[in-house]
Parts: sequence; structure tokens; C-alpha cells
Amino acid sequence: MKQIIYGIVGVLLLCFPGQSVAEDGLYKRISDMLQDKKAEVGVAVILNGKDTVTVGDGQRYPLMSVVKLHQALAVADYCGRNGLGLDTRIEVKPSDLKPDTYSPLRDKYPSGEVTLTVKELLDYTLLWSDNNACDILFRLTGGPEATDAYIRQLGIKDFAIAVTEDAMHRHPERCYQNWSTPLATACVLEKLLTKELFNPDFQHYIQQALIACQTGKERLPHPLIGTQAVIGHKTGTGDRNADGQIIGINDAGFVFLPDGQRYTIVVFVKDSEESASDTAAIIADVSRTVYRFMASLAEGNPTDSLQIGDSTK
Repeated sequence: MKQIIYGIVGVLLLCFPGQSVAEDGLYKRISDMLQDKKAEVGVAVILNGKDTVTVGDGQRYPLMSVVKLHQALAVADYCGRNGLGLDTRIEVKPSDLKPDTYSPLRDKYPSGEVTLTVKELLDYTLLWSDNNACDILFRLTGGPEATDAYIRQLGIKDFAIAVTEDAMHRHPERCYQNWSTPLATACVLEKLLTKELFNPDFQHYIQQALIACQTGKERLPHPLIGTQAVIGHKTGTGDRNADGQIIGINDAGFVFLPDGQRYTIVVFVKDSEESASDTAAIIADVSRTVYRFMASLAEGNPTDSLQIGDSTK
């Protein structure tokens, strides 16, 4: 992972290839697993940059803090177009540090009046999912609308980015305005991995920051603990809506296996009536199933792993 990794499967990304018999088996395994869940669950997996498996992809899922992945790409593009680097310093004002939101940045600098580099702010958003840092970066780059426009420029549809973290915190119903299908977000990750988007220093930094992510270790990364797989990911977590449901618990990532295979995996869960821990376990169970499927491909028997169904619960 020391070298920037775009170009692995070519510059032109195709996100909608057909499924083989083996991938149909993976689809069935994931679908069956999700049947009794008291939540809407969407899954997208892109195997080795070519074969796509989706479950429940035809809905809009609130991105929650997964939007910070999209934002990071837009920040890198903005900086490149405006002659800014990772070491460019940005003022953090007292008014930027909203008190009633998740913010390690505010906890460290409660009174503001500091300047932090672009890299430091991105560290807060990508590693720790800091909401105030996210809105500072929105202020820098032109707001959610600018991030939305940049991602559309990449040729990706089926998503919308319209509101800040502060707006979502003050009005939880607005969380649904930042949305994506799982496949659209998987395609964002594929672009990050396979296409030269902007300054290589920024692109390499974002990839490595996702690998260093400190949130959601009980989600996509959980089944990979103790393996030689390398995972990079970005989580999103919502509060409860007016019906008492968890608005969204998400994880979106990429996995590199020691045998040279790789896959992109996105699991979005919305309007969950499960507990927070059981909702996270849904994501971990999907992650385990895909990991074992990929391992079975390497062994030449892709259906064997589909008989294994341990749960993280």
C-alpha cells in the first residue's frame, strides 16, 4: 500500500457488468441473510473491479458521515484547482465549533482561534468522522452543492449531497437529503482506486486515511481481524427518526487480499428497528460472507463458503 493504486483495472470504470453463476450464489446468500432484519438494507460489491453484486440497491439510503468520503475527493479537486496543498492552513473560528455534535476537533480546541492544515482537517473527517471539521471543509470548498457537482462530474449518478452536518444535527429529518444507492458509493470508491483524479499526493493520502479509519471497527473490518486483508473504509451513523428508528448505520470500503484479489463493498442500513449493535452486526455479517466468497474463489470452489453462516451477534 506504499504506492498509489489507481490503474489496477484501468482508467475506464464499468460499474454495471453482468453476474456469473458464482456471483448469483453470493447474491442469494446475502439476500437470504437479510430476510428477517427489521431494517432496509442495501449492499453493493464490486469484485476485482469487474463483477458487480447488488442487493436492495434500488432505494435511497441516507449517507450520514459516508458523505465525508465524497467530500474528501471534492476537497482534493478544489485544492488542486486553486493551488492549495495538504499543508495549506485553514482558520478555525469559534463559530465553526458547534457544541452539540460529535467533534474531537472541538474537544481539543474548544475556543477555536487556531489554524489547521487541510490534511489535519481531513484527518479529523476521515479517521474520526468529525462533524465540525466536515462543515469547515464545506465552507472552504463551496458547500454541499460543490461536492455534489464534483461527484457528478465523475459520471456518477443516483446520489445527492445537499446539506451540512450542522443542518442534519439541527433537523434530523434532513439526513435523508444526503443519500446514495450502495452501488453509486461503491463506484466513488472504485474511481478513487482506479483513476487518476487529482494530485497523486492527495489521492494517496485519502486512500491511506481510509485504511487508518478509527471508527466502526465492529462493522466491515470485524471479520477481517486476524487476517492479512487490508481494508480502507468510511462509516456513517445516524440518530433516531421520529418513529424511533435508527436513520442510518453505514460502512463503505475496499479490501485488498494477500493473493492479489480486491473488492469494493458498501452496506447501507436505514430506518433500523434493530439495536445499534445488531445493526452493526448486519454489516459485519455481509462483510464476512463476501470475504469468505473471495477466499473460495482463490481456492477454486466459490460455492463452498456460501454454506457457512456464522453471525457476529
